[in-house]
Amino acid sequence: MAVAVLGINAAKAIEDPRKKDPLIITGSMGLQSTLYYSSGGSYASPLNYSMYANMNVNLYGYNMPFAFYYSANNYSFSYPQFAFNFSPSYKGWTLHLGKRSMPFSSYVYNLPFNGAGIEYKSPKSGFRFGLFYGVLREAVNFEPGEMPSGKPVYKRSGWGIKVGYGNSRTFADLYLFRSQDHQSSIDDIWHEDIFAQENIVLGMRGRWQIIKQLSLTGNVATSIFSTDTKAPQLPGEEAEKYEDLFNVRYTSLMRWAGDVTLAATFRRFSLSLFYKHIQPDYMSMGVSYMNNNYHNIGTAANLRLGNITLGGNFSFQEDNVSRDQLYTTRGLTYSANASMPIGNKISLSANYNGYIQRQYDGTAHVNDTTRLDRTVNSISGTASYNTNTERLGHYFSLTGNYSLNEDNNRTIAGTGDVGTLAVGSNYSISVIPIEMNFSINYSYQQSNGYDSKYTTSVYTLSASKALLRERNLSLNASASLVDNRMDSDKSITAAANISAAYTLAKVHNFTLNLNYSHYANTNLVLDEFQRDKGYDFTCSFSYSFSFTAFSIKRRAKEEVARYGKYEYYSDFSRRAIRERKLLEYQRQKNDENRQKMNSVEAAPL
Repeated sequence: MAVAVLGINAAKAIEDPRKKDPLIITGSMGLQSTLYYSSGGSYASPLNYSMYANMNVNLYGYNMPFAFYYSANNYSFSYPQFAFNFSPSYKGWTLHLGKRSMPFSSYVYNLPFNGAGIEYKSPKSGFRFGLFYGVLREAVNFEPGEMPSGKPVYKRSGWGIKVGYGNSRTFADLYLFRSQDHQSSIDDIWHEDIFAQENIVLGMRGRWQIIKQLSLTGNVATSIFSTDTKAPQLPGEEAEKYEDLFNVRYTSLMRWAGDVTLAATFRRFSLSLFYKHIQPDYMSMGVSYMNNNYHNIGTAANLRLGNITLGGNFSFQEDNVSRDQLYTTRGLTYSANASMPIGNKISLSANYNGYIQRQYDGTAHVNDTTRLDRTVNSISGTASYNTNTERLGHYFSLTGNYSLNEDNNRTIAGTGDVGTLAVGSNYSISVIPIEMNFSINYSYQQSNGYDSKYTTSVYTLSASKALLRERNLSLNASASLVDNRMDSDKSITAAANISAAYTLAKVHNFTLNLNYSHYANTNLVLDEFQRDKGYDFTCSFSYSFSFTAFSIKRRAKEEVARYGKYEYYSDFSRRAIRERKLLEYQRQKNDENRQKMNSVEAAPL
């Protein structure tokens, strides 16, 4: 497989580029290769490698990065794919070219586009606006007679406009989004089975700071969606009013979605109330996925008493707001949490979560033997302790969680209940004189349900150390043992991992990782002892090189008279490297002399 990506992405520039460095060209390149072998016969050659290269050109504060990626293996090959991205910014303006994204309301638009856009935000007045046009997805076509591996997809394009005013406390934003599928992008043979669609969405989002402690936030959108653009348009003057913007057809649906939150915030207490409603069949072609046909209402609160923080929330949700589903599902969600630090060494926290789900009549009557009726409760806690001395640093943590999923259907009679207990502990110690870290971890999980019992125990021991004078070589090693048991079945897996990372001259990075795992599945079948053994081995190597290809930087004012206005440097010029080292040495000496002079002046007579 081979993939190549070329990208340009200009980040936000400083408002006055004349004060920035004229030119800085940096980059990096590297490769990675992996060898994998399994006793079951699986094998991956280290020739299955990948390479990448990045370069960034910074011109007076404008960043323009380029990227290239290549991957190859012995089994398949695909043509290169290219992507172009460019988003320069100056003052409050931002230009988007290529595959970019622009934030809109969550009900209106949140997908990337491949096209052009522009945004403006005034830091003083609070006015802002943005607009874009581009392709939201490319077509996936299949020739007539071809056996398709999936369904064809129309090419989809769209445009959007947003206008807003205000700050983080009080603001209002308006959004307009329009999108459509292109019928000519796939073969005509598919048009009778797969329909081209179009959509227009109008949204508004805002926040009103009523008083210092009270705020109101709202988000609402209306969507007109046509499920088949080949359907005839609606006759009449009302439909003709909007034909320049959107064609209202017999397949068009108009739906809305929105939410509102009222929040009160005080010094030690906060409370919020919220409500959300999404009509059935509401959708926007600019949103990747959204549930609809439901509403929910809830509240959340937080209280701080000294070092103790308490919180909780409660919400009610119901679907089938259209009342045309077979059944209606209602749910209650509630939770409580508390946390408390004790000094600087101990931290305690506890959480409780609950959920009740029950099914009711819709257009059909719910049969008690198949009714959905479930309750889930879980409680968890965490305790941690850390202490440090001149020679040793200690950290210990303990976590626990218990959850019970109860099926309250009377025909199940408790056989569908599942209880899960999970416990974990960790102890880490840092030996400061030798700069070495050790840790021991243990986790245990047990699940009971459906007449089965499943347990897992995991033991892990790890160590790490930095070596050499510059501490540029780090070694890590770990060993683990996993014990899985389910009724009479048992399996044990032992694994070991060793990794090393080395940095040369601050620009070359080498990483080597070795992993070996040995497993044994033991089953007691018909009083005969059977064992299935095997192992996996993985070796991966990676290398990266970071460099400054060329730079023209402005010198500090105190150095201009002696060294000139600009500093020219390149990692590929020995002369430039020597000059930089000499300059750094002189700067260090100047700082030391300055500190000595300050110490003499501050000394008492």
